[in-house]
Amino acid sequence: MMILKSDSDIRLMRKAGAIAAGALQTAGESISAGMTTKELDRIIESYIRSKGAKPSFKGYGGFPASACISINHVVIHGIPDERTVIRDGDIVSVDVGAYIGGFHGDTANTFMVGTVSDEARQLVEVTRASLMEAYQLLRGGVRLGDIGNCIESYVQQYGYSPVKDFVGHGIGRALHEDPNVPNFGRAGHGMRLPKGLTVAIEPMINQGTDKVIISNEDGWTVTTADGKLSAHYEHTFYIDENCGHILTQV
Repeated sequence: MMILKSDSDIRLMRKAGAIAAGALQTAGESISAGMTTKELDRIIESYIRSKGAKPSFKGYGGFPASACISINHVVIHGIPDERTVIRDGDIVSVDVGAYIGGFHGDTANTFMVGTVSDEARQLVEVTRASLMEAYQLLRGGVRLGDIGNCIESYVQQYGYSPVKDFVGHGIGRALHEDPNVPNFGRAGHGMRLPKGLTVAIEPMINQGTDKVIISNEDGWTVTTADGKLSAHYEHTFYIDENCGHILTQV
């Protein structure tokens, strides 16, 4: 069941979104070659808690950290630890959620560390652009298939593949609400999204195949099946009658 939000709900979601966005911005300012993913996670958690919020992900379904930090061929749900060191040339997806006032904000960015390859840079830039292309479509009555098709057709121009096993989602008082928001689809098909809905749209784009593997060791870490690079961007949006609004911005 889709849960529509009131004006007062949106004010609270803007606050949660701003904190999540601030944590992501802080991550981008802090990330550097030589630091561990656990160090970066501590910085993110400290920022979120300093704003009076809680990390949405910590403890969610047993996830042990405050952020998902995923490097190179890791698509999503990378678990920060003391062993994983960020290197020059890495692309690092950081996915952050903040909970305050009864609502969540959820956002992600893929950071380029040091000197990255041209092909890695293009993947990151195209992934971000695909999210912005989908943003332009948002308004009351937009179809899910139009959003997914927009992302899919945009990235396919570059030979990339949207992940199909994981999707975006509704968001609000729960971190994951209806509906699922795929990054692929048929234009003109799928349910219409009503005014008042809040959704997290998050292209997960692979350099090669769309196939992914979930780690048997931790049950969380998702990697590309072919070992090629993956990038990830996400914003939480509010849909009104005429357009969409980004809630995860400082």
